[in-house]
Amino acid sequence: MSDALVIDDTRSTADSLVRVLEALGHPARAAYGSSAGMMILREETPSMVFLDINMPGVSGFEILKFMSREPRLAKIPVFVVTSDDQPETRQTALRQGAHGFLLKPVMVDALEQAIRGL
Repeated sequence: MSDALVIDDTRSTADSLVRVLEALGHPARAAYGSSAGMMILREETPSMVFLDINMPGVSGFEILKFMSREPRLAKIPVFVVTSDDQPETRQTALRQGAHGFLLKPVMVDALEQAIRGL
């Protein structure tokens, strides 16, 4: 297992979440966009993944499907991090294997609680 992985196409959002995770004692790194995230997932096994859903190209839902079909990645906790608070989005994410659903901007308390729930 390696560090936590944050996959988000918005650099500032990804970097901010990495800093918060590290402040909470969880080494983390960012992948800026779905292509960069997929490249890392093909090579590494992160300890947990924080995944944006609405990204150009490959969506976060497609990354969730990829991870669930890949035995090495299937058991990694994935937290969807999105500004899309629609019930359908939440239900789809959880149905496709996400361990949690966090709304942007991510509040530190919500992040800590999600990680504690593992």
